[in-house]
Amino acid sequence: MRRTLLPYLWPVLIGVLGAIVLLNAFPQLIGRPPPPAPATAPYEAAPRAPEEPAESRDAPEVRQAEPLTRQQGPVSYAQAVARAAPAVVNVYSSRVVEREEHPLMSDPFFRQFFGDETPRRQRMLSSLGSGVIVSEDGYVLTNHHVIRGADQIQVALRDGRETLAEVIGTDPESDLAVLRIELDSLPVIELTDTTQIAIGDVSLAIGNPFGVGQTVTMGIISATGRSHLGLNAYEDFIQTDAAINPGNSGGALVNAEGALVGINTAIFSRSGGSQGIGFAIPANLARSILEELVVKGRVIRGWMGIEAQELNRELAASFGLKNPIGVVIAGVVPDGPGDRAGLQPGDVLLEVDGEPVLDPRQTMSDIAAVEPGTRLPLTVVRGGERREVTIELGERPTPRLRRPEQR
Repeated sequence: MRRTLLPYLWPVLIGVLGAIVLLNAFPQLIGRPPPPAPATAPYEAAPRAPEEPAESRDAPEVRQAEPLTRQQGPVSYAQAVARAAPAVVNVYSSRVVEREEHPLMSDPFFRQFFGDETPRRQRMLSSLGSGVIVSEDGYVLTNHHVIRGADQIQVALRDGRETLAEVIGTDPESDLAVLRIELDSLPVIELTDTTQIAIGDVSLAIGNPFGVGQTVTMGIISATGRSHLGLNAYEDFIQTDAAINPGNSGGALVNAEGALVGINTAIFSRSGGSQGIGFAIPANLARSILEELVVKGRVIRGWMGIEAQELNRELAASFGLKNPIGVVIAGVVPDGPGDRAGLQPGDVLLEVDGEPVLDPRQTMSDIAAVEPGTRLPLTVVRGGERREVTIELGERPTPRLRRPEQR
């Protein structure tokens, strides 16, 4: 009978494999030092900045965060959430509308049976958003569209407290609004300098999406300076892929250390839900709007009183220009700053205060940052000739807001 050696080889093979594993796990057994562990920097949260006295008694006192310490990221952002989340609130706005009891009541034939008084009934419309407490005085930043047309606004804190809020002011052109609540021992968020943020920084979105309760989502800063989105008159958005959904509007976008980076405002979505493209108003802009609304009651912007249109190659050629540099003045507001300076529809605006004009929206934003009453030299082309014009900027009128239709 033929005998095989396989049963006798199994113990030998198992012994050899065990020796190899043992030597790899403990290389010091053969005199070889173990490989060094990868160096990791410990996570240290930035200390809170000391409070500084407010320059004006009427100006809100906000906390400025220390610059972000960029190092190898932590495995948890619980410390950042613990710092920021208590200052993020739920904002419930409601308004009462009246509507006819029945659509047939608008017909005179049916109305004759009930008299001239048409029966009407009231119904309550409510909307849900978020907000951020930015001052111990109780000032809350949120979006204008969250409270637009509201008859009553209620704010709910994370600790369970609820109170009615007063509207201090709104700025529809930046989609920001300032509320105030009267409560003691309010949690306050720190504001970061958004000129120091970088694409790739970790970002956390905190809000109340779909009314499920306070929720935190994580992503990164995808882009900065986003404009031409058609969302607001003045756009300088931070883009993030942190999930932002309905109800997040007005909530906080914070960095890895819990400081406010921006106010979550809008998303790009084909389905209505988050698709990784969200937009937030930078904290620096939100802070300036906050101070103007609190101190002055409105946002003051420079204004030229013109309507500008982007210049393409075809239009440039029709005006005798070799390159599409500048904007076409499509309209002039009667008795506005541009009208008083002698500007006319059809003029091509090439330069403002010595700076070339490339983008009408960016030019409008730059002019808005200039104080009304400032005199600026302009370079325009009219009839193929260059002209120098001086304009005295006015104050941009507040847009008239129409109350939502009652239905």
